[in-house]
Order: sequence, then C-alpha cells, then structure tokens
Amino acid sequence: MAQVVVVGGGYGGARVASLLDDVAEVTLVEPKDAFVHASAALRGAVDPAWEERVFVPYDRLLSRGRVVQQRVERALPGRVQLADGTMVDADYLVLATGTAYPFPAKFIESETAVARARLARMRAGLAQAERVLVVGAGPVGLELVGELREHFPRLAITVVDQADDALSTGEYLPELRAAVHEQLSGVEFVFGSRLGYLPPVDVGVYEPFTVETEAGVRIDAQMWFRCYGNRADSDYLAGPLAAQRTGLGQLRVEPTLQVRGLPTVFAVGDLTDVPESKRASAARAHAQVVADNIRALIAGQPASATHDPEPERIVLPLGSHAGASQLVDTDGTRRILGAEETSRIKGQDLFSTDMAELFGQL
Repeated sequence: MAQVVVVGGGYGGARVASLLDDVAEVTLVEPKDAFVHASAALRGAVDPAWEERVFVPYDRLLSRGRVVQQRVERALPGRVQLADGTMVDADYLVLATGTAYPFPAKFIESETAVARARLARMRAGLAQAERVLVVGAGPVGLELVGELREHFPRLAITVVDQADDALSTGEYLPELRAAVHEQLSGVEFVFGSRLGYLPPVDVGVYEPFTVETEAGVRIDAQMWFRCYGNRADSDYLAGPLAAQRTGLGQLRVEPTLQVRGLPTVFAVGDLTDVPESKRASAARAHAQVVADNIRALIAGQPASATHDPEPERIVLPLGSHAGASQLVDTDGTRRILGAEETSRIKGQDLFSTDMAELFGQL
C-alpha cells in the first residue's frame, strides 16, 4: 500500500491521517503525546475541569496506521528524518506543523503531564494576583480576557496594543468592536503605543512587576500574557521544500494544496500561504481536500479537489456565555451576532465534542 507520512498532529494533520487510514499505510509524526485542542486551550488554562477536553489522546485516532511521538528534524519530498535519526520513506508527504504561539494558547511541552503542571502553577498564581496584563488585543487576547473575567472575576485586567483599537487586523465592522467593548466593560484598554520593554518574568508566572508603554503609561501587575506572534513552524524543511517557503515561513501551495512544483507533497492549515484567516475550521477543510487528492493519486487519477479561501469571519467567545461574531452571508453581506448566538455556536462547547468524535473518545 502507499506510504503516507503526515508531519504534525493538529487539526489538519490528524484529520488527514484519519481520512486516509483505510487506503494507505499512514504514519503520523507528532512530538506531543496528545492532541491539543487549541480552540479550548484558553478555557482549559483557567478552568481545570476543561483540561480533559484540551488534551486528547491519539490512541484511538487510527485503526491501521501508527502515531510516532517524535519531532521531524529534516523533511524532503520523499522521506523525513526523525529526531532519533530514523528515516521514514513517504510516497505522499503531508506537512501540517502549523504555527508556534505563546502559552497558554499553545504549548511547547511534549508531555501532557508537564503542560498540565504548568497550567496548575499558573492558576495558583492567578488566584493570588490582583492585576494582570494582556499584551495584544486581537482575537486571542480578547478571548483570554473573557475567560479570565469569568473564572477570576475580581482580577483587574489591563490590555495593551499598539493599534488604535481592538481587532486591528481584518475587515471587522465597527459594530463588532463595539459589542466587544460593551461586554468587556471594566477592562482597561491602553491603545496607540507598544510596551517600552517586556516584563522581566515569563508569561503566566506570578511575580509583581512594573512596565511602561512607549507613550509613558505605567502599568503595575503580577502576571502577564503575550497574545501576539504567530510563527510558522517550518524550520525543519530542507531541499526543494525549503525553497518553497515564503518570507513568513509558510509554504507556497496550489489550489489542490500540493506544494508548488512537488505533486506528491501537500500542506494544510497554518503552514500554507492560502490567503485566509488561520482557523481550525480552515485546517479541517484543507484536510478533506488533501485526503481526496491523495486517494485519487493512489487510484491512478489526477488530483482535482481544490480549496477556495473561505470568506473572512470570526466567532469570538468571551467566556462561556458572552462573545461576538462577524459572519458573511452568501451574498457577501457581513452581519454581527451577539453574546447568545456566539455562545450557542462556539462558546459553550468550543467544538470539543467534534474533537472527541474525531479521536474516537465518544
């Protein structure tokens, strides 16, 4: 059978592996010992009851294929080299390593027990803290603020962003920003200037500090979070693969999601240069296209499935019962949804049931 190697076990990679498990010998290479449901990570960061939904074991994802818990040190079109030096050949290679992002939205820890211990220390610090600083007023920063307010209501929160308002990147309507500010009343927003220097302590660690913005605004807090700085995880790419990286580290792909000039190599999710927001739903849509195309190639047919970038939208929970969304109708009209509808779409479940089904946990 065809050998398919999938590098990265996130939303896109795990789904590709699952969809091809019945037609190929699938090897999923992922350094973490469990899937991390990033869409629920911020709630899991403040509510220990949600940790079981954040860290999902891989043991039931595949019935025929295998999951190898290692990091890929070097990837070429027909093979990958693992951290222990093992070479794994691939008739078809799927690259799905996504992006790196600061804790607690994502984790660098490979062992679930270590990540959960770090979360426990952070929550203990939050229980002591009186004021926290959130740097970045994009979707991640705002969602974290919403979770902090719901689970630590006595906390005073300051949000700093160099832009003039929240959600500065993206074609967002003023009504969306107004809904966010209304629901986050009491949060102190400091716009128009970046920090003059970062706090002298790691993110999510309790330790009193003082910083100033470049405009001279003084901020005292006992804990801080960095909510900016997506970076494509692509340094392991070599040879022809490295040549197809953009300046942002993403991979140039065709509409079929084949890496440009490399018909047996595919990329999905945040790693691609597809001009759309990097969302879990987009990665899963990419996975379906890639799986369809690899099935076709295995059967001796051309890769014909394509991905069209989805209309820009945002579903932004601000806790389990608050939030705001901007959706796009089929005629291109943008519309705003409030707290109740946002909670129903995402805020209450954070798509955790969908993930449990994909990983065979239900």
